[in-house]
Amino acid sequence: MPAQPISRRTLLKGMGVTMALPLLEAMQPLNAWGEVIAKATGTAAAKPPVRFAALYMANGANMAQWTPKGFGRNFELSPSLAPLSPFKDDLLVLSNLWNAATDTGDGHYVKTGGWLTGTTITRTTGANICAGNTSMDQVIARKIGNLTPLPSLELGIEPPATGVDTNVGFTQLYGAHISWSTPTTPLTKEINPKLAFDRLFRSTAAARVNALGDDQSVLDLVAEDARALQKRLGRADRQKLGEYFDSVRAVERRIEFDRKRKSSENMEDALVRAEIERLGREVDLYADPAKVSERRDNHTQQVRLMLDIMALGFWSDSTRVSTFMFGNSVSGRNFSFLEPGLGSHHENSHHEHKAEKLERYHKINRWHVAQYAYFLDRLRGYKEGGGNVLENSMILFGAGMSDGNAHDPHNLPLLLAGQGGGTLATGRHLSYAKNSPMANLHVSLLNRMGAPMEKFADSTGELAGLNDPDFQGPKA
Repeated sequence: MPAQPISRRTLLKGMGVTMALPLLEAMQPLNAWGEVIAKATGTAAAKPPVRFAALYMANGANMAQWTPKGFGRNFELSPSLAPLSPFKDDLLVLSNLWNAATDTGDGHYVKTGGWLTGTTITRTTGANICAGNTSMDQVIARKIGNLTPLPSLELGIEPPATGVDTNVGFTQLYGAHISWSTPTTPLTKEINPKLAFDRLFRSTAAARVNALGDDQSVLDLVAEDARALQKRLGRADRQKLGEYFDSVRAVERRIEFDRKRKSSENMEDALVRAEIERLGREVDLYADPAKVSERRDNHTQQVRLMLDIMALGFWSDSTRVSTFMFGNSVSGRNFSFLEPGLGSHHENSHHEHKAEKLERYHKINRWHVAQYAYFLDRLRGYKEGGGNVLENSMILFGAGMSDGNAHDPHNLPLLLAGQGGGTLATGRHLSYAKNSPMANLHVSLLNRMGAPMEKFADSTGELAGLNDPDFQGPKA
């Protein structure tokens, strides 16, 4: 409790401005006051932000063609991972992680719905869906989403199915979502590149002019008064005041971002604007009805435009959190555009151990990995300070099952690229003890993204060795 009561009409004052306060216990959040003051006074060290993306591949993988030979730095990329050769030093291949909550005997939906939640979805054929947890990407967005114009970006290429899969008794809605803002609220993904682009770069801000008329934050101007007030507040009020200041700063940053995007003379910002304009022209052409049949036959262009938008969203700091689904659960996308007769993704994942279907399955996996490599190339090509955006990112790629024929949730095919701002020692194949929780990876990523959690789903701690260049795991 505070040392003395505070009037409900108390205002923070300084340099010709006054700032109202929320209702406090004393009348009646960054969690650390020092961090608030650092932001308010401009003393916080400036460095590029860390970004996180999760790219989901439906229907699992041909693990015989996926798993590398060797461990630690002494590993060879497998046939399915060969497109990542230019990024081997930027990559972590993670083996023997699993999601125990999805080992329920169901086919695809449990694996998809629980990939980023670490939990078991509720069996239902109606609208009363529940994933059992908020997905880890949305835990991050909730914590840092106020720092960017868009808290997170959810993209894909297939619309959600609304029927019921009578084979397993689940609504197909579960198969179309990996991002959950609450256990019962999946986030709708955008599948049209033009609409995705417009959402990021053509939205109209509610306010475009900073009331102060320059780059100075109102928090700068009331910082001295705020420090004095803080000494009089109890712990709960200090936390509430910190959250309030964060919200004010978030609005200011949105306004500042909008103005900067329009008028900055910084060369790097000029390059960002030029890239936004180029991509805008490309997505406008994509909306041409004459191209509809082409998109249906070969969805590579649609995928790459979406990945371009994600990459540019990171570079321009429009968002720092994004997810992408290459396909929904049980995706039957036809891949004959790669070679005649390649056929359906889902059909080939049920290979029945037939050599010809296993080979087609591998080729479809390899196409997905090639698109991942394309995304990494875009990020590495965007320069930022003395490095590039990939160095300041953590890009997860994988599936909710390993062998699609068995719907196996063990030893998931998982890749992690980027150095996370110097917190990941890449260029290794890490093989963990059998049935290590994938949720340990989630906790590790949450901590690196500024959304620390001691426990997430069935986690037992952070995933070992991510920043130890000599670690390679027990190879179990």
